[in-house]
Amino acid sequence: MDESDANGEAGGRIELGSASAAPGTLDRGRLPVAELPTGGAERLPVVVANGAETGPTLWLTGGVHGDEATGVAVVQDAVAAFGDCLADLAGAVVAVPAVSPAGLRRNARETYYADEDPNRHFPDADAESARPPKLQERIDARLYAAITGHTPDNTTEFAVETVGTNAAADALIDCHTAGVGSEPFAIRDRVLYGDRRSESAAAALSAELGRLIDAFGFPVVREYPAAEYVEENLQRSTAGAVLNEAGVPAFTAELGAHSVVDDALLDAGVAGVFGVAVELRLLEVEEVPESVSEPGVGVDPAPVEFPVRRFRGPTTDDSGLVRHRVAAGDAFAEGDVLASVVDAAGAERATVRADSDGYVLGRCEGLAVYEGDPIGSLAVRDDGDLVVPRDADEE
Repeated sequence: MDESDANGEAGGRIELGSASAAPGTLDRGRLPVAELPTGGAERLPVVVANGAETGPTLWLTGGVHGDEATGVAVVQDAVAAFGDCLADLAGAVVAVPAVSPAGLRRNARETYYADEDPNRHFPDADAESARPPKLQERIDARLYAAITGHTPDNTTEFAVETVGTNAAADALIDCHTAGVGSEPFAIRDRVLYGDRRSESAAAALSAELGRLIDAFGFPVVREYPAAEYVEENLQRSTAGAVLNEAGVPAFTAELGAHSVVDDALLDAGVAGVFGVAVELRLLEVEEVPESVSEPGVGVDPAPVEFPVRRFRGPTTDDSGLVRHRVAAGDAFAEGDVLASVVDAAGAERATVRADSDGYVLGRCEGLAVYEGDPIGSLAVRDDGDLVVPRDADEE
């Protein structure tokens, strides 16, 4: 879309699917997004906390990957806490705790619609395909329309019903979890400019994003460089599309390990959401419920002071069994040994060293590795720009 303005202030009754919340009330409902072969519809659970006063609208999403339990719980608990302070809330909070019911039914990252990541199919006007959109693309486009109030330009082949602009987001937090034993962090996407957004508009959007993500209180890890970002279709993730397609500040919160709810990070995630709400002026600090901690409490700060970006690696050139020599949260310098690769009898075959300074976010799952496999999820030093042309080849 063109350079975006703020969506303005929410006001009056907010309706989303079957949820309908008058000012000063909270309501829960379902948003139909697809028909099922056996009858009925695929419906997303939605919660609308509509404040007594007008103001911006904050969207919370979780569970786009069905095994990422803490993200679902953070969205549920955060919106419930907003329900306890509706008289003070100046604006609205709209929540979709489980974006992927089909993944949740399986307790799995992927759905049974297709064996692929459901968080890579949100709208991108530059995406080209000779085939009609598959079901996941249609579901994601319908949710995107609800979040942004805009129908994607390249979805004319199928119906997308938009909701009223009083539900459109002024900011979005997408709640996820990462790998086993992962450190918590917030991902800051780079803002792309080009045909549909000027460099100055991208810089303003990036500054607004930085303000909100800092308020969340987690260590900030920048997203991949622009060329890799587009190659991985991350501009078609929930936060990536809302940020780079719709021009609405959006970021991803990574809340530790998947599969089970981490209670400590649950509390920290809810606190982070309220930190963003205060920054948006949905609430004043003194109006935050006493049950909610200050942002950042219970989350260790990054062990390095320089800016970092996500990096999956380094990779091994030898097959074998991986023996990690560093743990999540450990800082390292370029050249440090991160892991050894041994044969099944325990004899060392190779060492895997860091290509840059940084710290460990988490280990890749599994004991066996093959040639070319990454051994970890790292945060490595990043000297790149936060505002970049879409086709930048940033190394």
